[in-house]
Amino acid sequence: MAKIAFILLCHKDPEAIIKQAERLTAVGDYMAIHFDARAKASDYQKILDALRNNPNVAFPKKRIKCGWGEWSLVQATLNAVETAVEEFPRATHFYMLSGDCMAIKTAEYIHEFLDRDDCDYVESFDYFESDWIKTGWKEERLIYRHWFNERTQKRRFYWMFEAQKRLGLKREIPQDIQVMIGSQWWCLRRRTIESVLDFTRKRHDVMRFFRTTWIPDETFFQTLVRHLVPENEIRNRTLTFLMFTDYGMPVVLYNDHYDMLLSQDFLFARKVSPEATELRARLGALYAAEDVVFQISNEGRNLYKFLAGRGRIGRRFATRFWETESTLGRERELMIIVCKKWHVAKRLLEKIRQVTNIPAIEYLFNEESTQLPDLGGIQSTIGKRTRHRRALMRMLFDYFDSDRLIVCMDPNNIDLLHDFCGDRSVTRLLEVECQFSDDYLIGHAMRVGLAGMQTPRETLERLLPTIRQDITFETDRIRDANFDNHNRIRETNSIGENVPPIAKFLSIPEEKAQEIAETNYLFAD
Repeated sequence: MAKIAFILLCHKDPEAIIKQAERLTAVGDYMAIHFDARAKASDYQKILDALRNNPNVAFPKKRIKCGWGEWSLVQATLNAVETAVEEFPRATHFYMLSGDCMAIKTAEYIHEFLDRDDCDYVESFDYFESDWIKTGWKEERLIYRHWFNERTQKRRFYWMFEAQKRLGLKREIPQDIQVMIGSQWWCLRRRTIESVLDFTRKRHDVMRFFRTTWIPDETFFQTLVRHLVPENEIRNRTLTFLMFTDYGMPVVLYNDHYDMLLSQDFLFARKVSPEATELRARLGALYAAEDVVFQISNEGRNLYKFLAGRGRIGRRFATRFWETESTLGRERELMIIVCKKWHVAKRLLEKIRQVTNIPAIEYLFNEESTQLPDLGGIQSTIGKRTRHRRALMRMLFDYFDSDRLIVCMDPNNIDLLHDFCGDRSVTRLLEVECQFSDDYLIGHAMRVGLAGMQTPRETLERLLPTIRQDITFETDRIRDANFDNHNRIRETNSIGENVPPIAKFLSIPEEKAQEIAETNYLFAD
């Protein structure tokens, strides 16, 4: 009978990882866990303490700091695979998982499924001929070298790319390699894994090539398996069920997906929401069950596509089941800087970035030109951003791989403030109260189209009281809303008076808040 060594890459939620490991090894299978070296040391220690006496669980000797799109993800996988091969000589299959994956079949069914066919399961399509990459770079991922993380070192990443392009520093793909692409969630036989590891030790040229490609976790194993294994022993599919939105983001699974998941022709599913406690409990109990008969209909992806389309044209008669409990996430913190003087907020935001390293975005609901990552089009206009604001925020949290995010908003965005402050996430406001001179208000009137360069001074003077009252009205509306976690700093305050609200807003020590409050010319026009 098949004996599975699960290769688990994870970076958070130690309690869920412990439960997952105990559940999957209870039936005699194995697990090698790579816990991101960037994560909290206390979280890793908690996992070690809970599982150190489980003989079916192993940990790589070397942990890697992982980053999206980097070689580090592949190296972490290789470290975990090498550990599993060495520690679990009886393992026949190696199955790649994440912390968000859960079994949607019984252990009995999964082992019988793998015993049925002597093959590898890996999605692998020709890199250049297929349309697996829908938008963005294709050839550029391979022929240029990528040393920096696109998310955390964006300027260096794109500067290096442009420099190579201008200098014509293209490189050749190793001649005997046909690059393939596909999902990173594979299940490979032991002899395939051993062949891959042997290849990595012998072919240093191929390893050098992949180390500086972009998003190699979608190409490395997919390419090597096709290179090493006869085609008739490969099934071009993943055994992990996952769906993507039109914007290229994974669809999150919730409690009412249970029946749909069981009917899919897959063994595992991702991405199960941490908040879907009922779904997690039911799937956990299912895994240990016996003699369960599954009626495979495999309609999940088509059903999602159909219902999503009906919703967009206004012909959905009920809330989509994946939209229930639509939230940014209880574990996430959205911090909003509210300020009428955008240059002041931007100055403050830049200092916060330097001091805290929290991901931060400027006036994304007010300025079309605000720099945003490519999220499949949802970010392209202010109208789309506002219409799909919660989806946009969830995608930004996922993009930055962070549970904390700071954004700036104008005080007139009261509807957005109500929406976000009513979410299950932790939402904090920092209102920045500025002084407004007549000259500033005149400039403001010109920027928003209330006045022009040729507007007479007398007209401007009659307009000023109305504009000032309008700004006061926006501020009053925010205060009348009585939002929780509402903090305020003032231009008229001393630096010492502004320190506590900044510290509370960012949940940082007052020494760091002091450094932010001391920003040079913070309130200058």
